[in-house]
Amino acid sequence: MIAIQKQTPLRGTRPEGTRDEQEAAARVRDMFTRIAPRYDFLNHLLSFSLDKVWRRRTAKRFASVLGRPEARILDVCCGTGDLAFALDRARLRALGPSRREPIVGSDFAEAMLMRAGEKARRARSLAIFAAADALRLPFADASFDLVTTAFGFRNLANYEDGLREFARVLRPGGELGILEFTEPGAGPLAGIFRFYFRHVLPRIGAAISGNSEAYAYLPNSVRKFPSPKELASLMERCGFTDIRINSWNFGSVILHSAGRS
Repeated sequence: MIAIQKQTPLRGTRPEGTRDEQEAAARVRDMFTRIAPRYDFLNHLLSFSLDKVWRRRTAKRFASVLGRPEARILDVCCGTGDLAFALDRARLRALGPSRREPIVGSDFAEAMLMRAGEKARRARSLAIFAAADALRLPFADASFDLVTTAFGFRNLANYEDGLREFARVLRPGGELGILEFTEPGAGPLAGIFRFYFRHVLPRIGAAISGNSEAYAYLPNSVRKFPSPKELASLMERCGFTDIRINSWNFGSVILHSAGRS
């Protein structure tokens, strides 16, 4: 159980120059639309392909849900679908060729979804993708047994509204997984990673993608994102229980997992 502490309300991302949630969401969608052509290449390059490891670990955490062929799974802010595909591969290993519900991926940047669909066709994956705003999901109440998101929750214009929407579409007893960047911990290796993340990564990303704004936004958004304990407290206020925190990569990558009460 995570103790709830009084704190300033945790709102959501605010890219530089935006005045409200609507402008913030529009700016984020525009940034991700513009970097979509180089998104996968840069994700793997800039993380030294560790992003693949983190997604596999996330899938392993929810093996009990993935092993149920009737379970319905939603990956929110799915981007080009990498977590959805990791979940689908883990499910295939667990179930074999038996019939299973397709994993659903949703995102509000259609350029990302186009690439997710192309990857699904090439891999012959059962994952399907739909355009959707994470704050107003087009799914009925209690539709899913598992909701996940990888490196997308941080970009929501309102964190509390997002969590309440996740809770709405989850069935009672369903599970939530949020894989996200956060400020790394103390120590020399964490300090090296912090320097890389703040000063080296944005320059490489800008040079290859041609979009300096998006890769300057990345470290800035991480720096302003709630700490793991703050996010856990907010999750509890939004109806989630049994909140667990897994920390990887010098404390810079966090998986929050929880159940829906």
